[in-house]
Amino acid sequence: MSNSRNTTSAVELPHAPCGACLTHVRNLGVRLGGQTVLEDLNFDLRCGEITALVGPNGAGKTTLLRALLGEVPFSGNCHFYGGPGHPARRLVIGYVPQRLGFDRAAPLTVADLFALTSGRQPAFLGLTNAVRVAAGVSLAEVDAAHLLNRRLGDLSGGELQRVLLALSLSPSPDLLLLDEPQQGLDAAGLVRFYELVARLRGRFDMAVVLVSHDLAAVTRIADRVFFLDRRLLAAGPPAEVLKKIGAS
Repeated sequence: MSNSRNTTSAVELPHAPCGACLTHVRNLGVRLGGQTVLEDLNFDLRCGEITALVGPNGAGKTTLLRALLGEVPFSGNCHFYGGPGHPARRLVIGYVPQRLGFDRAAPLTVADLFALTSGRQPAFLGLTNAVRVAAGVSLAEVDAAHLLNRRLGDLSGGELQRVLLALSLSPSPDLLLLDEPQQGLDAAGLVRFYELVARLRGRFDMAVVLVSHDLAAVTRIADRVFFLDRRLLAAGPPAEVLKKIGAS
């Protein structure tokens, strides 16, 4: 996915993605409250590729992520194939939401957050040694191991995004969903975050779907762009899609 047009093209992938693993979506549709939100979506997501999902407000971008996560019912099919000779299996998904709602005055630490999401024992008992080790490994992947014992309310926007990204990496995902990760980041922080995502896609051999309203960022970091407005109206390389929708 290296391309001279991308800011992240200088980031060397730890290894080349195999390119054969894919998430195969066919005829996906969502109806909520009697209204059609998404219909007849057909696409593939390949490992090692960043796909930017763009479209107007209310186009169904977040709903598509929620459907892939299994949070809303949908029609159609979604299967993951792990390459030649590997049958379809359950898709492992990592997810970074737009924002994390919490009381910034609460004494909740990053370690507590990992304990809450591990589900292995009540959070008030703290981290088991296994969860602490796993949390440290995940945080190290995003250059944030030093944040383990920091209070969540003391984190900057960029630090919090790194923590959420670390959470999304355990277990190792086939597909990483990022719902407007630019929330709370300044321009420099956003560049660093995207560089990190570009590195991780190779490290974990995963596909990445990025929801964004920042078309300039899309042209810098994405391999492909999907333009969504209930239906998938355009898909392809960023320059081609943005020209087609009149955003170039």
